[in-house]
Amino acid sequence: MTEKSTNTGRDDGAKQAGGKAPAGTVPLAIQLPLPGLAAIALYLLVLAGVIVLGVVSGRRYPPVFLVFSVLFIASSAGLLTLFRWAWSLALAAVVLLSGYNWWLFASDHQAAGLVQGALNFVFFLYLIRTEVREKLR
Repeated sequence: MTEKSTNTGRDDGAKQAGGKAPAGTVPLAIQLPLPGLAAIALYLLVLAGVIVLGVVSGRRYPPVFLVFSVLFIASSAGLLTLFRWAWSLALAAVVLLSGYNWWLFASDHQAAGLVQGALNFVFFLYLIRTEVREKLR
């Protein structure tokens, strides 16, 4: 009797002869960050750039805001490397930004504050998912 092949046509390189992964290799799915984490990291980099440009122009932000820019950049780099401290920093950033933007909407009735506050809240909801927390080290 011959054995029937159950190969689905895809080979992810995780299995070799004997059905075991070779020593020292990590499957591709574990190496790459989640797409949502990459999007949040890019968002934090954009926010850091906006803050730097606002400080350099001298009209929008005081120089002490460069501390936030440094924290956003560190959090962005840490999220891409799946560090738990970066997750905590990004989580704090999006929660505080969401609250600040909703406060701007409530006090000044700026629609942009409502939109950015909602976007930050969506990022918060994504970051607290168990799938995201399990990927971090």
